[in-house]
Amino acid sequence: MKAIFMSADSRSDINIYRSRKIESLPQWIDADGIKIYTISAQNKPVDQAPYLARLAEVKKSRRAGWATTPAFVIFHDGESMAYLVLAWWGNDNELFTSVSVKTASGWIEDAGQYSFCVYDLEVFWAERNYFVEQIYCLQPDLAGYRARRLVSV
Repeated sequence: MKAIFMSADSRSDINIYRSRKIESLPQWIDADGIKIYTISAQNKPVDQAPYLARLAEVKKSRRAGWATTPAFVIFHDGESMAYLVLAWWGNDNELFTSVSVKTASGWIEDAGQYSFCVYDLEVFWAERNYFVEQIYCLQPDLAGYRARRLVSV
């Protein structure tokens, strides 16, 4: 695959990076303890309801003990599509991810076509640090990990 780099002058017809609203509240946690984040391209509150059913489906398709697994999910209202990014820690220090995208025909997961984006990486970086501080240490503390979160950016 060939990388393409464009000058600022040639990018006038595409979107450039602009900050997006990232939110997470202590009560935004699913029944298994997965931390919930939202990101909005429109800088508006994200309606979580459409994402919750998809989250349940993705969790069922993975063999993880969710109640004892450090994990987080991002409900991302993107510029043109909705993204659900589920990430969980396993094998001591590996971060597994699942990215689902809402298309006209429903939710799909296709790693060859869709992935998390630059806006999601801010959450990933914060979560990496919480994992190192609370789980990947001498005295792992899952409750402590679940209590830590990136708040409104």
